[in-house]
Amino acid sequence: MSKFIFVTGGVVSGLGKGITAASLGRLLKARGLKVASQKLDPYINVDPGTMSPYQHGEVYVTEDGTETDLDLGHYERFIDEDLNKYSNLTTGKVFEKVLDKERKGEYLGHTVQYIPNVTNEIKNFIYKLSEITDADVVITEIGGTTGDIESQPFLEAIRQIGREVLGDALYIHIVLVPYLKASKEHKSKPAQHSCKELRGMGISPDIIILRSDEKILDESIFKKVALFCDVEEDCVISNVTLNSLYEAPLMLEEEGLANIVVRKLHLDAKEPDLHDWYDLVSRINNLKYEVRISLVGKYTLLHDAYLSVVEALNHAGFENETTVNINWVDSDTITEDNVDSILSNSDGIIVPGGFGNRGISGMILACKYARLNHIPYFGICLGMQIFTIEAARDILGLSDANSFEFDPTSKNLVIHFMPGQNDEINKGGTLRLGSYPCSIKDHDTTLYKCYQNELIHERHRHRYEFNNDYRSQFEKAGITISGTSVDNRLVEAIEIKEEPFFLGVQYHPEFKSRPNKAHPLFKKFICESLKRRLS
Repeated sequence: MSKFIFVTGGVVSGLGKGITAASLGRLLKARGLKVASQKLDPYINVDPGTMSPYQHGEVYVTEDGTETDLDLGHYERFIDEDLNKYSNLTTGKVFEKVLDKERKGEYLGHTVQYIPNVTNEIKNFIYKLSEITDADVVITEIGGTTGDIESQPFLEAIRQIGREVLGDALYIHIVLVPYLKASKEHKSKPAQHSCKELRGMGISPDIIILRSDEKILDESIFKKVALFCDVEEDCVISNVTLNSLYEAPLMLEEEGLANIVVRKLHLDAKEPDLHDWYDLVSRINNLKYEVRISLVGKYTLLHDAYLSVVEALNHAGFENETTVNINWVDSDTITEDNVDSILSNSDGIIVPGGFGNRGISGMILACKYARLNHIPYFGICLGMQIFTIEAARDILGLSDANSFEFDPTSKNLVIHFMPGQNDEINKGGTLRLGSYPCSIKDHDTTLYKCYQNELIHERHRHRYEFNNDYRSQFEKAGITISGTSVDNRLVEAIEIKEEPFFLGVQYHPEFKSRPNKAHPLFKKFICESLKRRLS
């Protein structure tokens, strides 16, 4: 049976519980252990799929098509293990399951209560991940902040698990230790109060991680927290803000986090092999070049809305010895009069995913600017649709070309994206989600040169498809359809072969990029952008 590690946070949100949990997973995997990760989110939405990116950042999609919290992206990038539908649970999903059982009469007339009905669903979810992965260690992050009313059922559930698997559960609590500039000292009182709050819920942390921007030099802080929070002194460790989030595993390794976990859970672990991670951090700290990539989107005020895209760009930069500087461009602000001033210094232009008609005209102008000025262009999901519309209007001469979503009343609808016809679509019946195969038949394309394979699998999250009525017109105009579904029914990728990199893909390659294994499309995009800058 798996060992269970629960990661909670206190004082404030945004402490980096996800990065800490992901880093610990990497350290345990480096010791030869099989690790599974999951996030329990206290919001009442069933999943983040219907949320505005401004509310919750990007929606991360797993191989099996589950729409999840963005922290799961950190888990996959750090641990390099594919997650699944048992990797993210929300209060809404718990209530949905409980109420469905109640309607079916499965509670046999009993009153439905938080304890045991709600907590049992949460526990079953955690145990199910252990069962289907056969992991040595399951790491579960509890979203929110200790003391929040929304988190209480999750804390009660993990408390019960600690009782049920005596000796095989461990609790890590991450707390803020603020620095007061006036007195020039760190203060541990908020951490003490947070641990008291957690203990009031019946959970005594085994390890306390002190989160701060500056290094805590006063050793008495660690001793004070250990004494007042009832943990061993070596189990109070530091987590400071770093230049790169990918330095976090090595910092926590130096702090002894994984060794403490192995000791307390009596894990049969080998000596850690972290040479690849040390090599990664060394590359990050010794980048030689720079490129400026304009990211044109509609949610640019919140950078987390494009978190996986940004990280994939960074990964590609690592492998090209290049720092990627992002020019954040709100597509709503682009007009024909200012497009040159906004994009003229771009070494590459990327248009990522999104929904709705706001900002579309600015994206089309950005795509046109990239094409006319031979700037590498990378369109992802919506970005491919933008490429399609722009090409239809300005290359094929179809001036009314649009998407059905953008102009449902148009009588001259010539390019639209029909709902996917696949059997496996999400519950609402509106999105194509998860991993699907893509066929690449033409070896003389950017797509094939990047993948070096005729069959690939990528993750999708979209509602509309390329209109096949216009395939032949596109191809005659020099737009290559370089990727399709295996049955050739759905267009997966289009490109202009004559350009070094001018590509649109219907899927989301950013979800499969890793810090020490950049996605081939992003790697090529940054390579060509760097060539442009150096030319």
